[in-house]
Amino acid sequence: MFKNNIKLEELSQFGKNSMQEHLGIEFLEFGSDYIKAKMPVDHRTKQPFGILHGGASVALAETLGSLASTATLDLNKKVCVGLEINANHIRSVSDGFVYGIARPFHIGSSTQVWEIKITDDQDRLVCVSRITMIIIDRK
Repeated sequence: MFKNNIKLEELSQFGKNSMQEHLGIEFLEFGSDYIKAKMPVDHRTKQPFGILHGGASVALAETLGSLASTATLDLNKKVCVGLEINANHIRSVSDGFVYGIARPFHIGSSTQVWEIKITDDQDRLVCVSRITMIIIDRK
């Protein structure tokens, strides 16, 4: 499914000087149909009440879904951009890490839909998100 021969180190470099780096998102695994990353729950990702900010969860989800979608494309011809994202926040987290895994629902020629499940250090569901990507011609 993934067309690009991407290595984990390249994914980290891709996000240099971006929100991905600022939030401390680190890629852990890249399988045949999924991508996994972790993000710390710390001063960068917490809201004022000391728990993981929902926007940080969405940023992790969008990072995973966007890079997964990108990895399916011939980047000489196509690029992808986010069209819609939603998230349901299930459980709060106040420390440690959260882990996100993106898997495809739909890989089409003009759109892609990815599901991202975010869990805590005890593998409990924290957030479930869905992102729709639009595939456009590279200019």
